[in-house]
Amino acid sequence: MNVRTRTSAVIGTIALAASLALSSHPALSAAPAGAPSSASMVAPHRAPAVALEEVAKAQNPIAGAAGPRGQLWIAERAGTVRILGKQGLGTPVLDISAETTTDGERGLLGIAFSPGHRHFYISYTDLEGTSTVDEFAVRDGRLRPETRRTVLTQTQPYANHNGGDIAFGPDGLLYIALGDGGSGGDPHGNGQNLGTLLGKILRIDPRGGTPYAIPEDNPFVGEPGAKEEIWAYGLRNPWRFSFDKTAGDLWIGDVGQSDWEEIDRAPASSKGGENYGWSQMEGTHPFRGGTEPANHVPPVYEYDRTGLGCSVTGGYVYRGKDIPALKGRYVFSDYCDGTLRALTVDGGKVTGVTDLGVSGGEVVSFAQGCDGALYVLAQSGSVFRIKAT
Repeated sequence: MNVRTRTSAVIGTIALAASLALSSHPALSAAPAGAPSSASMVAPHRAPAVALEEVAKAQNPIAGAAGPRGQLWIAERAGTVRILGKQGLGTPVLDISAETTTDGERGLLGIAFSPGHRHFYISYTDLEGTSTVDEFAVRDGRLRPETRRTVLTQTQPYANHNGGDIAFGPDGLLYIALGDGGSGGDPHGNGQNLGTLLGKILRIDPRGGTPYAIPEDNPFVGEPGAKEEIWAYGLRNPWRFSFDKTAGDLWIGDVGQSDWEEIDRAPASSKGGENYGWSQMEGTHPFRGGTEPANHVPPVYEYDRTGLGCSVTGGYVYRGKDIPALKGRYVFSDYCDGTLRALTVDGGKVTGVTDLGVSGGEVVSFAQGCDGALYVLAQSGSVFRIKAT
């Protein structure tokens, strides 16, 4: 992979005198339950027979990653990481609770392993609220704390919309999701501003330079005024993104402002540069008189909040073996609703939506095991595995 070396890990400083104004991402705070109503013109599909099996209890589980020896590692928002075993979650293998805070929407927000499980990455906000991605070497399935280093940082103007999810793509590169900086309505216009990393998905090579390298085929390399780390933009608060384990497509759940929740998809053949529209657009709808950008990539699915859905929780395309009827469908939920749903895709378009008939409560996140099994992480602390009945 051709890369351009970046010599500084600190990505800019945003000085703001505005007072802290939170429109909290509901996945990190209390919210009422309800069921979202779909605004997409897709047909309901017959649901596979599934159930949720509780396999562990955690303290505010927030993210998961398939790790060495086929084990699932679970991150808890307060700053700990534990491994899921047959008897539930073990003692912490990592504890950064003294380095982060759960104020607002902050905390330990994402974890990922590099291909081959040689390195482990954490995404968190430090005590000043700065989004930070750190790396650890992994040897014999264990973290080596002495190898820890900071890969990338981004200052945050507010305590909400941090994003924070991280994942390696099929290309072996690290993708990082950052929200628009917070408050409400994107007051600084970060979503459409290529001069900031906020409101974006980034793509970097964490091992290709000091502290990382920028792939030369990133879409904005060489563009004056643009941050070359950017892969896609126009996002409000991408609350969980994933790559299809088989097809390689990128799926993003982007939390709406007040009316529309959206799911975006980029095919594996994408060269990057997608503009998902925020804050000119909320889903397929102009936001507060906004003008649709000429290069707007509309969501493949959206739903409104008339049914009390309030905050999409992006998931995964199911590639497990236990539920054949669910194979190839994208599974997601909503924090205020909790119902698991699945999208059927044909030719890059959503052709059906399925209510799976089970609820995880306040669903904060999903995780995918090495075998393709899907897990649901709930605000209550429950870690569920989706299984056939």
